[in-house]
Amino acid sequence: MGSTSTIASTAQPPRVNLLGLSRRQMEQFFLELGEKPFRARQVLQWIHHAGVCEIERMTNLGKALRDRLQHIAEVRPPEIVSQHDSQDGTRKWAIRVDGGGLVETVLIPEGARATLCVSSQVGCALDCSFCSTGKQGFERDLTAAEIIGQLWLAIKSYDAFCSGKGRVVTNVVMMGMGEPLLNFDNVVAAMDLMLEDLAYGISKRRVTLSTSGVVPALDRLAEVSEVSLAVSLHAPNDALRSQLVPINRKYPIAMLLQSCRNYIAAQSDSKRVVTVEYTLLAGVNDQPEHARELAALLRDFPCKINLIPFNTFPDSGYRRPSGNAVSRFWQVLVDAGYIVTVRTTRGDDIDAACGQLVGQVVDRTRRSERHRAAVQTRAMQTG
Repeated sequence: MGSTSTIASTAQPPRVNLLGLSRRQMEQFFLELGEKPFRARQVLQWIHHAGVCEIERMTNLGKALRDRLQHIAEVRPPEIVSQHDSQDGTRKWAIRVDGGGLVETVLIPEGARATLCVSSQVGCALDCSFCSTGKQGFERDLTAAEIIGQLWLAIKSYDAFCSGKGRVVTNVVMMGMGEPLLNFDNVVAAMDLMLEDLAYGISKRRVTLSTSGVVPALDRLAEVSEVSLAVSLHAPNDALRSQLVPINRKYPIAMLLQSCRNYIAAQSDSKRVVTVEYTLLAGVNDQPEHARELAALLRDFPCKINLIPFNTFPDSGYRRPSGNAVSRFWQVLVDAGYIVTVRTTRGDDIDAACGQLVGQVVDRTRRSERHRAAVQTRAMQTG
């Protein structure tokens, strides 16, 4: 009993991961150490401008401070398990986070622009019927360090920190695994770093949060953030949307659209619009009558519409619509006066397209892990 008490009393507290601290949090951290707030500026620039995660390399910090930090702090990005490059230039990483869970991050280059699709949770609790991530179930929220770490790893992957190669990531979308608004505090902290000039300095118009419609959290977001907003609608009426996106049963379309209006009204930029995401499922929500109903629903709503032809995955139960069906749907909306884009499928040869995240990569990773475990077991049995 006495030895257990001794062990507990001498256990070291976990080190603070500086990677996920916002500017305000970093300043508070150094103030509590008795240091001046400008130390936060120095460390933020080392981590997010220079890509340095070794505290001993932060040479404009005094040696005594560096020695102290190494006992109480760390800069620890998540671990890249695998990297896959598509024929179209898309790159996908499978990333292991604390506890062994896997998430995926996708970089989609297009001309001078490159968009990073970032995950916010291990799995997802919302169980949208056409999304492979939802079929995985929910494990846990990512920390702010694990969210911003995906951006850090993407830039590091191209050796682009202070390399003169230009900005590798110009846009970030919180559209990866998970529902961002169900991990509110960590997502907001990570997005603050994306916008922070001492970190990544991305324009607020180029950081987009995509939500399936967690209305109370969206109302709260309007009070603390000015990032761009996308909403996963996928149906023009409550009956159909409740089948495809179960959270609609709690927060129906009218409530969601009003919350979006409130968010836009709270922004300092009066020209903001919401991106309405609509996944087209063959024979389910892709008919001209659905398009006409959608056009009527969104009348007087400040938006542009992004049509997403369904990307298949095993046992989904859905089919991708034909090109003609997509064109007919698009034409109805254009004729009604909307700005409409059709999302080009990118990275589907590496299961990196919209709605495919985790899927086969996790399956392959888990199979390889089981294989390694089996090899080790056989070696122990025959050794």
